[in-house]
Amino acid sequence: MENDRHPSGAPWRNFYGRFRGKTIRSSQQDYLENDLAPLSPGAISWEENPDRNPLDLSTVFGGKDIWLEIGFGGGEHLIHMAETYPDIGLIGCEPFINGVAMLLGKIRKADVDNLRVHPGDVRDLFDVLPDHSLSKVFLNYPDPWPKKRHHRRRFVTPEHLAPLHRVMRPGAELRVATDIKDYVRQTLEEVPPQGFEWLAEGPTDWRNPWEDWISTRYEQKALREGRTPHYLTFRRI
Repeated sequence: MENDRHPSGAPWRNFYGRFRGKTIRSSQQDYLENDLAPLSPGAISWEENPDRNPLDLSTVFGGKDIWLEIGFGGGEHLIHMAETYPDIGLIGCEPFINGVAMLLGKIRKADVDNLRVHPGDVRDLFDVLPDHSLSKVFLNYPDPWPKKRHHRRRFVTPEHLAPLHRVMRPGAELRVATDIKDYVRQTLEEVPPQGFEWLAEGPTDWRNPWEDWISTRYEQKALREGRTPHYLTFRRI
């Protein structure tokens, strides 16, 4: 039921993805044990923050604008953005711990200091992000949940979009990249009613990637398998 609670105090939230793969290499375990905690943006879990007090992002990023990537996969795009925009603070959110470990390895090599990581459900992060705290958000190749009965599990539903709207600044940019045509359909149907304006003026605006885009391994797989990427840009009203 909606009012049911976990013993920690957290609401029961169904999560349908994977949290962990079959194996984690010893080097990745080292990253998780030694690098992850210092990269936390603050107290996000219900055990740490049962009152759901907003994060004080000024102590983490100073006066920097803050961008969020939801589901960063292996972290290629997130690292690219951190290196390209050193004056921006970035938060990456990914519940799949193997992907988190991959990102931590990339952070060591890149030696960037403007990046923080939440290894969990983005809805928990939304709970504690201050209103209007994000100036750009990336949703790159999200889980497509291709079966029709699973479309409600996609990110582009009111359960996710309403709190996303709250934590984005007026005028902030939301980027969605996907190779699934039906995901495009649902995105264009669900996102604008939640307070976003689609910025496309012509076909090239969704056929061509953004100027600072880096093609990820997920995109390369889509291209090899004959699927066409779509790049959708929205502005938070």
